[in-house]
Amino acid sequence: MKQASKTLISLNSKFSKAKNQRDFLENGIFGNDRLPKFAQTILDHQLDVTPKTLDTLQLNVGYTCNQSCTHCHVDAGPDRTEVMSRETMDACLQVLKTNQFRTLDITGGAPELNPNFKWLVEHARPYVEEIIIRSNLTIIESHTRFNDLPDLFKKYGVRVICSLPCYTESNTDAQRGDGVFQASISALKRLNKIGYGVDPELRLDLVYNPGGAFLPPAQEKLESDYKSRLKTDFGIDFHELLSLNNLPISRFLDTLIREKKYERYMELLVNSFNSSTIDGLMCRNTLSVDWDGRLYDCDFNQMLVMPINGMESAHIANFDLNQWQFRTIRLSQHCYGCTAGTGSSCQGSII
Repeated sequence: MKQASKTLISLNSKFSKAKNQRDFLENGIFGNDRLPKFAQTILDHQLDVTPKTLDTLQLNVGYTCNQSCTHCHVDAGPDRTEVMSRETMDACLQVLKTNQFRTLDITGGAPELNPNFKWLVEHARPYVEEIIIRSNLTIIESHTRFNDLPDLFKKYGVRVICSLPCYTESNTDAQRGDGVFQASISALKRLNKIGYGVDPELRLDLVYNPGGAFLPPAQEKLESDYKSRLKTDFGIDFHELLSLNNLPISRFLDTLIREKKYERYMELLVNSFNSSTIDGLMCRNTLSVDWDGRLYDCDFNQMLVMPINGMESAHIANFDLNQWQFRTIRLSQHCYGCTAGTGSSCQGSII
């Protein structure tokens, strides 16, 4: 496969530094009051963005990926070396044992590239109702040593959520790299063959995100189109399509600025703010843990290095549920990406 992009670190971009991203989002059209900051919008609408019941532990087990996609908010790629250690994974397991999480959500990068990935799935299984693996699909086809991943997923009843930004080759490869679509189709067929996407107990969901500076169409209609085209063209079945908004951070932020679309996109997000999405924001029920064990309100705050308020030096090994429950969730302008239109979370549209 040919990479669609390069990591910001390899390009020596100023936005490879999280602080520069945070500063940019605080200034410009938000610094001169042309657009209201997100926290002000929350106040103006008299909304409540406070913690709810904690039910999801999301682990980013490393930023290494076999792909380098144009929209990636993680800035993942083959040259990233940050990987969660087994020691940190074990600390996460201890938290699962002593707290009542419903879901363990494992993400990356390509999480399957972590050398302790299989160990984590096996040892976490007894402690949660659901394990989610967020896969880019192509990892399954990238090397023979990954061809057995579908069998591992099935053995432990893992829910597989896979990235596939379009049901056409040209659109997918433009965003994710030449050859990605065909490799993804091969991986989906491999998953279908053992029951994923067919058996209701073997959940196979796909993820759509826009290929540019616009909001996604209605999730239900798009899901119907995906199911029709993938079944007709390739004989592929899946359960649900999750539609995500692109958040203006990391590689997508860099793209917006280079293409002179940043201000227009932020105006779109602000003008599309939907107060009905607030109840379903993932920062309210999720603990996000980075590869080094540090704690965040969500995966996006993790990438901006915005640790949990009052827990800036906290590590998963000393997680305090009471402190998490009474924290103030950290907000910035990227949060408009989760509240625009029908909203966006790791589970797709919010409303």
